[in-house]
Amino acid sequence: MTPARNALDTPALVVDLDIMDANIARIAAACRESGVRWRPHIKGVKTPEIILRMLAAGAVGVTCAKLGEAELMAAAGVRDILIANQIVGAEKIARLVALLDRALTTVAVDSIANIDALSKAAVRAARELPVVIEVDIGMKRAGVSPGGAVAALADAIAARPGLRLRGVMGWESHAIRIADRAEKEQTVVEAVGLLTASAEACRAAGHAIDIVSCGGTGTFPWCIRQPGVTEVQIGGGIFSDRTYREEFHMDFPCALSVLATVTSRPTATRIIVDAGRKSLSCEAAVPQPLGLPPVRSLRFSAEHATIELEDASAEPRIGERIAFLVGSSDMTINLHDEIVATRGGQVEAVWQIAARGKSR
Repeated sequence: MTPARNALDTPALVVDLDIMDANIARIAAACRESGVRWRPHIKGVKTPEIILRMLAAGAVGVTCAKLGEAELMAAAGVRDILIANQIVGAEKIARLVALLDRALTTVAVDSIANIDALSKAAVRAARELPVVIEVDIGMKRAGVSPGGAVAALADAIAARPGLRLRGVMGWESHAIRIADRAEKEQTVVEAVGLLTASAEACRAAGHAIDIVSCGGTGTFPWCIRQPGVTEVQIGGGIFSDRTYREEFHMDFPCALSVLATVTSRPTATRIIVDAGRKSLSCEAAVPQPLGLPPVRSLRFSAEHATIELEDASAEPRIGERIAFLVGSSDMTINLHDEIVATRGGQVEAVWQIAARGKSR
């Protein structure tokens, strides 16, 4: 007999397959309609079985934050991987080059020092390492300034053996919290325009540019509609969470929750459950308990949450379950070893979050 969701041992990270699959289908269809490839960022997914569902729906590959994630994706059978960060240091660069034997692995670059080190390692290994230039289009983190500086770095890459320039990438993250839709769209248009103009500058300098990569859930659907974009990195929208809905103003329904058990009822208004900050990230947004009478206050300690109701209530009783809508799926998934896949309140599968902790 299929076990029921509410019979799970807790704390349990739970994904509703009906909601997640609908979110996956929505993103995949929107990308197809706009004529852009979908390369989801998996830093907040980390689960091979879910990533394979995205590939089956039409994703062309994945985007990773870290080399360890990319290695695990290759081991899971993913054959087209973009690492959207710089890989620095002899040990990591050697691992990166070795990964080329298992998957087409492209890495972001933004400096001469880094491309020198990558070139030397690729030549030593008799490999050709694909790279994309990261362009700072408003995020103000890593990346080359748009325009001429991008073309100049493209020239430098072309002059170094062992490297192959595939394109450019950027992330218009400064747009994600804008509530006004018209203002948000205009910010995305302007930011992505800097990226596509940088691609054109590279082409004018004689470089083939096949990848122009940008976007995320927080700028869906505008990022997929920009002329010159070839692929987008929308990932977290398959789960959604309070941050995406309330801070980034996206309407994807939430598929991810954490199930907790009521362990104590010291008073008629106080509820203690067995899920705290070690199970629920509170950094980006506070998790929301579902199915309760009005809540006066909510606080989290390491292993517990304390819920104070507005009015006295005998429910829920000790031993009953409470589901929390997660505040941040990206941060919460990394707190768990496994994710329970449910449909219609019944458990269909339990998947290991295999890329948990792959931060190197």
